[in-house]
Amino acid sequence: MKMRRILIYLGLMLLLPFALKVKGGDFGQSQSLFTDIKANRVGDILTVIISEQSRGSNQIQTKTTKSSKQDVRGGPGLGTLNFLPLFGVEGESKSTHDGKGQNIRNRSLSAKMSVTVVAIRDNGDLVIEGTRIVVISGDKETLSLSGVVRQRDVSPGNTIDSYLIADAEISYTGKGAASAGARPGFITRFFNWLF
Repeated sequence: MKMRRILIYLGLMLLLPFALKVKGGDFGQSQSLFTDIKANRVGDILTVIISEQSRGSNQIQTKTTKSSKQDVRGGPGLGTLNFLPLFGVEGESKSTHDGKGQNIRNRSLSAKMSVTVVAIRDNGDLVIEGTRIVVISGDKETLSLSGVVRQRDVSPGNTIDSYLIADAEISYTGKGAASAGARPGFITRFFNWLF
């Protein structure tokens, strides 16, 4: 009798994960009962860890020097022109150009956001899209991301680093008093456009 009761309890414990999966609505999916839950269908959510850094540097230097010197001298005239005084012409010109130009850009973006799987390609790659909007004291910041992810690059915690996203488009924009205050005025922008 005790052995029968033990077998029943053991059977219930073995069926418990299966029952929980059926209750959660994941019954019939390709995932195992014992694997981590990762995005693999349209509508699934995936967390992207954005850590983008870019650095560009361009330096140009030109240096030229040009100089010339002319000297013409003469003496008294010959023959009937011996009454003319001595004459001489001397000239010198020099030009130097030293030009330097340098352009350095440093940009970085760090964020964490969730995106949705919007399509699955024939090879199993996931097409993802997502937008995150944060409004603080009237300032609206929008972070948008889209791209293609290989399923094998998704970590067991259902996250992926942004550098693993193919055809990635990451956009970060802001509107509000802080953004307007940091933007140059109309006259400054006009002269920047003009020159």
